[in-house]
Amino acid sequence: MKITETYVCLDNMRFRARHGVMPQEQYTGGTFEVSLRIAYPFAASLLSDDVCDTLNYAEVYELVKKEMYQTSKLIEHVAGRIISRLFDTYPLITSVDIKLKKINPPMGAECDDVCVEMHAEN
Repeated sequence: MKITETYVCLDNMRFRARHGVMPQEQYTGGTFEVSLRIAYPFAASLLSDDVCDTLNYAEVYELVKKEMYQTSKLIEHVAGRIISRLFDTYPLITSVDIKLKKINPPMGAECDDVCVEMHAEN
């Protein structure tokens, strides 16, 4: 068997956070979802069965949570901070795909969510 790419994925993490351009959004907050696909070389963990040989998704979740709870006007800014923090914290990460959704945005239209998606390489 030859494994050529390995990823750790965290899908639809939900947060109540205070991101938005309008003052009411930063005051009352809203619901956000974050999904990540992180390229990481965890081949050693296939043999070792040791969390030290992979990307600990519980730690990744805590990192995302800290960034989500820092208020920003733009979800683009939040997504960029999450990516930067992942690369700074885990130098073995080779790429990150992120999707950050604002659920039921207050824009006076029928819309389930708005989102930004980014792909970044280290």
